[in-house]
Amino acid sequence: MKKRHLAAICLLAVTLTACGSAGTESANSPADAAQTTEAVPAAGDFQQDPTGSAPEQGAAGSEGAKEGEEESDMNTNEIEQAKEIFQGLEPGKSFKNLLSHNPCITQRFCADPGVMVYGGRVYVYATNDGDALPQRKEKNDYGKIRSINMMSSSDLVNWEDHGSIPVAGKDGIASWAGNSWAPCACHKQIGGKEQFFLYFANSGNGIGVLRADSPTGPWEDPLGEAIVPRNTPGIEGVPWLFDPAVLADEDGNGYLYFGGGVPEGREADPGSFRVVKLTDDMLHLDGVPAVIDVPWGFEDSCINRIGDTYYYSYCTNWSGENPLGIARIGYMTSDSPMGPFTYQGTCFNNPGDFFGTTGNNHHTIISFEGEQYIFYHAEMLNREMYGEMLGYRTTHVDKLPMADGLFGNARGTTEGVKQLSNVDAFAEQSASSFAWQAGVEISGLGETQALLGAGDWIGVSGVDFASGAKKVKLCAQSAEGTWIRVTKGTVNGEVLAFLRVPASDELQEISAEVSGAEGVCNLYFAAAGDVMLKTWCFE
Repeated sequence: MKKRHLAAICLLAVTLTACGSAGTESANSPADAAQTTEAVPAAGDFQQDPTGSAPEQGAAGSEGAKEGEEESDMNTNEIEQAKEIFQGLEPGKSFKNLLSHNPCITQRFCADPGVMVYGGRVYVYATNDGDALPQRKEKNDYGKIRSINMMSSSDLVNWEDHGSIPVAGKDGIASWAGNSWAPCACHKQIGGKEQFFLYFANSGNGIGVLRADSPTGPWEDPLGEAIVPRNTPGIEGVPWLFDPAVLADEDGNGYLYFGGGVPEGREADPGSFRVVKLTDDMLHLDGVPAVIDVPWGFEDSCINRIGDTYYYSYCTNWSGENPLGIARIGYMTSDSPMGPFTYQGTCFNNPGDFFGTTGNNHHTIISFEGEQYIFYHAEMLNREMYGEMLGYRTTHVDKLPMADGLFGNARGTTEGVKQLSNVDAFAEQSASSFAWQAGVEISGLGETQALLGAGDWIGVSGVDFASGAKKVKLCAQSAEGTWIRVTKGTVNGEVLAFLRVPASDELQEISAEVSGAEGVCNLYFAAAGDVMLKTWCFE
């Protein structure tokens, strides 16, 4: 029963003492109990090279012997036990090359990325195509999608998985909705308080909105119905009432964009896209939706303001006569958020041109740290895992070139973007934030925990140890007890520490001495058995 029993423990309403919270702001995680356990000094006792050869005994083991022979023998025996366990354990397979940063995450399939920048972090909200489990899946049934995935990052390489929001269906936050597709988000200060808005498509039949006081929730349905239902005046001629995009403009006004589909005989000028001003509370329409003239449009509205220019981008249609290119991202500009917009060109080809996975093309463009980035989805992970494209998509990000106020052509890559900043080893970090993984599942919503089984691991890119660390601390829980191995370079790289997680139903703080942790390196945590990891940090 791999890891599943741990998820129930996450729901315990107990008091967290030594294990604090980490990561981004959240208000919907249960508190957890914690005990403190000092693990045997491990790092430096044994070192393992990147090829996975047997670790060598180091200085820390000798120092421990001076403190007392009995204690040293006990520590050595336990370390030998941990060594043997991991030497006989094959690390899980990662479906993401350790030199690559795309897809953003591989534990979930995340489609139609809607992206928001807030507080120095990038938040991605995505259609939940399901967990990326190794068991072969049936073809994706989009009609069953009722939840939205959340993740965030400050460096665009390590992504914190905030869980999946139950949006639609009888048990969803917006129980009136049958589906939750293609989300987008924004934030706005209202009445002196920052509020967050998450818009989504109820299949192709309306737009809904959720609201929260945090970018990761908890979310509420303030209307109890669609903000743009089918009987909205001004949407006549819109086959697909979906794919929202939202702009909270600098002057405090809000705008909503939506629509798609190609009426028969109107491939060149579908007339199926709309824009409408929102009321100050971002929850109602302030006027009648206006038509956006979108040449060869199909779906996938996106809106940006850069300087004093508004950029509206979209996916072109599949018509064989389309001179703009099939299912590419085209864009237009205007000096007004309501248009009219002037067509400028395309800025991103279909993902099939880069990965051989031709399919629908859904994107968001953002400005972050002085650069432009394009988020999109592709079926690359789907094909890698199952040998063919079954409709399960994952989010990627690449840089979007820009010059003289116009977008260049971005390229889809597996390498992705460069890491924008290093991870501070001495600040408490969420174990749900990583660049690579094998076998990991995520529990919780908002503030989450990583669930690992035997051979599973997480890899964190670009961890900065400055002049060196002496101790590693984990907040963890294991019902039966297990070991965690901490390495640098690769999952089978130089061993920094072994940590014993004692059997318990509660979260505990465990620690171990380390040596060799200095400078900037990639950091890996591997499990010998079922364990829940909440946070980690070094001292």
